[in-house]
Parts: sequence; C-alpha cells; structure tokens
Amino acid sequence: MKVRVYALVGRSGTGKSFRAQSVAAKHRIPIIIDDGLIIRNEKILAGRSAKQEKNFLAAVKCALFEDLNHYNQAMEVLNRERYHKVLILGTSEKMTAKIAARLGFDEPSYVIHIEDIATPDEINTAMRVRYSEGQHVIPVPPLQIARSYPSIVYDSIRVLIRRHFKNTVSEKTLVKPLFSKHDTGTAISEAAIKQMVEHCLYGYENTMKVEKVKCLSEADGYSLEITVRTPVTMNRQQISELQEYISDSLEKYGGILINNVALSVENWT
Repeated sequence: MKVRVYALVGRSGTGKSFRAQSVAAKHRIPIIIDDGLIIRNEKILAGRSAKQEKNFLAAVKCALFEDLNHYNQAMEVLNRERYHKVLILGTSEKMTAKIAARLGFDEPSYVIHIEDIATPDEINTAMRVRYSEGQHVIPVPPLQIARSYPSIVYDSIRVLIRRHFKNTVSEKTLVKPLFSKHDTGTAISEAAIKQMVEHCLYGYENTMKVEKVKCLSEADGYSLEITVRTPVTMNRQQISELQEYISDSLEKYGGILINNVALSVENWT
C-alpha cells in the first residue's frame, strides 16, 4: 500500500512537537516521525530522541537517521507496521524531504506550516519558553521518556485533543536536552559555530565549503556573516532557503538564537 507523507514544518521552538498529536488526529495519521523517534498512539516504537544527544552534531545526525543501527531499527519497525499515512516534523520542507528519502518514503505531498495551525501569539510564547528556559516537547507520555532518558525529563503537560468526534487527553513530555543546558552568559566561539555551520552545509549540499564565519554576539542571540564556496550557481531564492536552513539548524540543535544570517556565496574558480 502506498504511504501518503505529511510534513509539519516550522522554525525551531515554534511548537511543532506540541501540536504533532493534534495534527495527526485531525488527518488520521497513525505514524509520527519526530527528531529520530518513530511514534504511534503516543508510544515510541523505535529510534532514539535527538533531544538526548549531548551536542549539536550528534543531534543533527540522530534526527536524520544517519547512524546505521538507528536507521536499521527504524526501518525494521516501519516495514513491520501497517499504516497508510505518516507525519514527519522538520524545520524546513527540505529537511522533511531529506528524512522521508532516508526512510524510503516519497517526498511529502501535503505540507502543513506551523503558522497554519498556531497564532502568532502562540508561536511567540513557544519561542520565549524555548530560549529562556530551554524546554523542548516530546509528544509521548513522560514515563516512556523517563525510562530511557531520565536525565533530561523536566515536566509533563496534558492537552485536550478532538479525535474522531470525541475528546481525548494527550500527555506530552517537557524535556531539557543536554545540548540546550549551556551557560547563557558564555559566548560561543566562532570556531564552534563554524563547525556547526560546516555540518549544516554538509547535510544540505556536501559540495559546499565554508570559507569564513564571523559571529557577533548580541543581547538575545547571534548574528552571523558566512561565506561559502560552491561549484553550483545559486539563485536568490536558493540562497534565502539556505540562510533559513542554517538559522533553523543552529537554533534547533545548537540551543542558540540566531537573529540574522548574512550569507555570501562564491563559485569555485
């Protein structure tokens, strides 16, 4: 049976995981793929959470199922389960497409943006909580997370969901990942941010090379000036998409707020 792929897309910290179960219930989607986890009926079937990883690079690899054992475990479950729809969460359409391809699905045919299901006030509140308190949401009950990752569990929250014409209560886990537990008063070095950017670009297009990263620390985050070289000519829209991809990736897995990314693209000579 052909599987229809849905994508829930939004910047880091805007509330995608918080709303994942509601979206799945509305569209009758049995399988959710979120940050390295395969979830069904609020139970983790396979995978491991990127939110348990200790650093940015490990979290990105986990979310993209790059580790072979992690990938094989996920594929074993996906091949065993019976379902006709799947919901993939990601910070961009490109990221959800990459996860879909990695797991053998078609590119998402139905994309839901967080702005379609949450108000600006709700999104702003979610982002304030993310960056002031470092809280993330995993859309399963706390008991499942606490068994495997007791050190990151922070709290739980219950949400009323309209599911198939009746109301049910969905319990979600609030966590504080190790990669977000940093001293907000300590500046991150340009070398560390350059390493993060290099990994982002490798996942986006592995022929690109980071030439320079200049980092300006601001009161509530960072502004970056990045120069990259590539053998491919990029148009304005592609550059804009790459800027957004870098910003979202650093925010999601680096635990830092990016205010602006000024990107210069040079071609190989």
